[in-house]
Amino acid sequence: MSGTFVGMPAFPRAAHEAVGNATLRGNLRHATHTIRAKREKAVAEVSDWAQLREAGRQIKDHTLRHLDRYLVRLEESVTAAGGVVHWAADADEANRIVARLVKETGESEVVKVKSMATQEIGLNEALLAEGIHAYETDLAELIVQLGKDRPSHILVPAIHRNRGEIRDIFRAEMGEWGRPAPDGLTDSPAELAEAARLHLREKFLRAKVGISGANFMVAETGTLVVVESEGNGRMCLTLPQTLISVVGIEKIVPTWRDLEVFLQTLPRSSTAERMNPYTSMWTGTADEDGPRVFHLVLLDNGRTDTLADEVGRQALRCIRCSACLNVCPVYERAGGHAYGSVYPGPIGAILSPQLRGTASEIDASLPYASSLCGACYEVCPVAIDIPEVLVHLRERVVAGGPATRGGDKVVLRPAKGHAAERAAMRAARWAFTHPAALRTGQRLASRTRRLHPRTLPGPGRAWSATRDLPAVPAEPFRDWWQRTQGAIGTPSTAGTVGKRGKPGTDGGKGAAR
Repeated sequence: MSGTFVGMPAFPRAAHEAVGNATLRGNLRHATHTIRAKREKAVAEVSDWAQLREAGRQIKDHTLRHLDRYLVRLEESVTAAGGVVHWAADADEANRIVARLVKETGESEVVKVKSMATQEIGLNEALLAEGIHAYETDLAELIVQLGKDRPSHILVPAIHRNRGEIRDIFRAEMGEWGRPAPDGLTDSPAELAEAARLHLREKFLRAKVGISGANFMVAETGTLVVVESEGNGRMCLTLPQTLISVVGIEKIVPTWRDLEVFLQTLPRSSTAERMNPYTSMWTGTADEDGPRVFHLVLLDNGRTDTLADEVGRQALRCIRCSACLNVCPVYERAGGHAYGSVYPGPIGAILSPQLRGTASEIDASLPYASSLCGACYEVCPVAIDIPEVLVHLRERVVAGGPATRGGDKVVLRPAKGHAAERAAMRAARWAFTHPAALRTGQRLASRTRRLHPRTLPGPGRAWSATRDLPAVPAEPFRDWWQRTQGAIGTPSTAGTVGKRGKPGTDGGKGAAR
């Protein structure tokens, strides 16, 4: 399996294959149900959860409205603390900056903290092309890397793997990357964790360069924050002589005090913990402890374009807790790989098409990868209305229209494959604005109802294959209303209206609709 998402098919095709994998569905069902049950208990302990959620939303919205000012303040604070700030407009520029910084140290190996931003830009592959080996140190990311796999979950990238599969990967691959797995390794969680610990310890002690992302950046102080549960992040952030952090520009918060909100909501929403076991914070460099050189690469890569969208910009509030994935019925059945992005699930369905645009087949299909049930909105700790953004992006895919790409205002063309949908919507708009035509069409449909097929032809067959077509009433509602003046329960010679509280004839059942 390729380590990148280039050339992924549209979501429906990818999901169709995933749904047929019984092992994958079993792994996902067990893991997501376990995580969300624990989260419910952790959130229920906080009496002011709704207030914390609203505070997080307001802090993020305020920051996004004044993002330019806070980014400049962050650069000043980081520089004053001894760090160096770099600005990257896109993935290619960010990769070039990081590769150059690593080469300047003379090293050919780096250790990495789990980072969605570096996965987004394909940093590992870019470094390898420059002769630099990047080693993932998060346990789940290590499993993905050793298995030549792709992450399928924001919080638990190897959620699609079970213990037996992980044991086999460790046995077969660890020796190629460093210290081999112990002889006789079983699928016991304790043994698997110990094998990973021994394998990674050598890399921690040898590495001179560490690469990380950040959960938060504080503009007021220039402080970066990483929260994690295993301690590998703490090792990568303190042992190397050089630390390079690649962070999306939306991860900024204005003040140190703002962390008080997110350090309560993030751990409970992600790992169902009251507090992360390891919360690492660093401000620039210090002679007494930690790296001697610190570089911060601020990544745009479509975020400014997303910010220009008044509806879609709320996706930038995301704090990567992954709670939306664990309650999503679509993700639970299709898994993360079907989304063709490092951001799977509901948040990926609205974030990826905005960061990358909707020109590709996979990105144009992502806004449809949802039942619009709203469970994702209910659990989001920063109140992102994901269903609202999904509908907004669906309109963009079908109809095109104004958008911002690469910092320029453009008019997007409708995506391919939606001509019939656009034609149907135009016809509906015309009919609803011409009452006489609408009335004629309704009467014609009613009089020919016995001739209507039970399934739709052509592309519509996919819809009617799993749904019953609604029955056309024997009489249009408007005609019934004019004839009876809305007298519910009035006997009708046509038998279209039954007595109050009792079902009418077949025609009455249709008319009641």
